[in-house]
Amino acid sequence: MKSRSDAKDFPIVCVGGSAGGLDAYTRLLKHLPADMGVAIVIVNHLRTVATLLHEILPHYTKMPVELITERLDIEPNHLFIIPEKRDLHVLDGEFHLKPISKPRGWPDVITVFMRSLTENWDGKLIAVIVSGFDGDGAAALQGIKEVGGITFAQKPETAVQPDMPESAIASGNIDFILSPEDIAKEIVRIAHEE
Repeated sequence: MKSRSDAKDFPIVCVGGSAGGLDAYTRLLKHLPADMGVAIVIVNHLRTVATLLHEILPHYTKMPVELITERLDIEPNHLFIIPEKRDLHVLDGEFHLKPISKPRGWPDVITVFMRSLTENWDGKLIAVIVSGFDGDGAAALQGIKEVGGITFAQKPETAVQPDMPESAIASGNIDFILSPEDIAKEIVRIAHEE
């Protein structure tokens, strides 16, 4: 018999960012409790340099922070970090990594992951687009909305680099435009409605 914790129907919060993202991630995490029953996945653009987020972010949250590896089990009350130079997918409650599908130009790892979530995840989806260059993620927001998910963009004036939030807002598929601190408060409220 599957226990509640085995069931893969808890919310996933996908936080997509790039340049200036660290500022947004830390501001968000400081205001999120470690036990609200959601999995948080940070999808940060890195094409060449190795990510250090799994070493930095434990200072800002009590949740376990894990760098995603192939077939890693998705669990609530954990913070997961995409490794560099990989596309991220979900299937059967696990993460799957593939070589980055767009190695040149601006990556679209956030869009790729969010589309995989809409196809393969049973729980509620929450998409958050924060500071970064270009417009990754914007193309997948409509799909998140179509499956009943909730979308956030960082208020551009609170972002180090407002391109990504502005692209998300321009898509017409954003429910809330807030600072990272207020995004956290709203996620807590949504998680408690589950």
